[in-house]
Amino acid sequence: MVPARPHSPTPPRVLAIAGSDSGGGAGIQADLKTMLALGVHGMTVICAVTAQNSVGVQGYWELPPEAVRAQLDSVLGDIGAQAIKTGMLASAELVATVCDVLADVAAPVVVDPVAISKHGDRLLAEGAIDVIKDRLLPLATVVTPNLLEAELLTGRSIAGPADMLEAAKMISAMGPQWVLVKGGHLPGRPVDLLYGGAKVIRLPAERIATEHTHGTGCTFASAIASRLALGDEVPTAVKAAKDYVTGAISAGFPLGAGIGPVDHGWQLRTAALARH
Repeated sequence: MVPARPHSPTPPRVLAIAGSDSGGGAGIQADLKTMLALGVHGMTVICAVTAQNSVGVQGYWELPPEAVRAQLDSVLGDIGAQAIKTGMLASAELVATVCDVLADVAAPVVVDPVAISKHGDRLLAEGAIDVIKDRLLPLATVVTPNLLEAELLTGRSIAGPADMLEAAKMISAMGPQWVLVKGGHLPGRPVDLLYGGAKVIRLPAERIATEHTHGTGCTFASAIASRLALGDEVPTAVKAAKDYVTGAISAGFPLGAGIGPVDHGWQLRTAALARH
């Protein structure tokens, strides 16, 4: 009989509250891959199940609120979390269910206000955006809207960097501690904007010539949550997560007939190649 190895120290725990992506590139699947790559223990509360592949979302089905509440109570009541990330919450009722629990949790919360998929498919029911604004954003340590999500939250169009800053200020007034408006859909060199109080931090990156970017938003938010669980302050966590997701986009690969995913394991592959 081979003796057991000594127990490893328990890694920081991060809870992802989101939907499942059957294609494996976004949603809960992307969350868990990101968390593993960054050295934390990922846990899940599934709010919806999607039928999804590289060409689009063919349908989604919400879980009952009591199932979502039971998952939250089960994980947080026994294991706990050093950070929490929310993604696809699907409906106003599920947003409210999640907020009922998170209101009593001290861990930092990263909110990815998922509304529409990479392919343009709606993932949030009518009316849910109001509950996100009224109840979820005041609980957020960081909220990470892309340009379309920032427009939905603010009701204003975003055509350039000045609009991004104004949108960030408007979203900040809704209660989150920090707002990260992602600018990748604007022309030119992509720049994300992190806003917290009077502090404005711009995070530029080179534009990567690839269409395989499925899961970028989920991955970025989960990376931020992972870094917060590891002890980073918000600006440091966001910058580290930006570096990770930029590498994942650069290593994205084709899958199926449409848009492929980012490569969550790019650092592991790079390290493995360096050894050979």
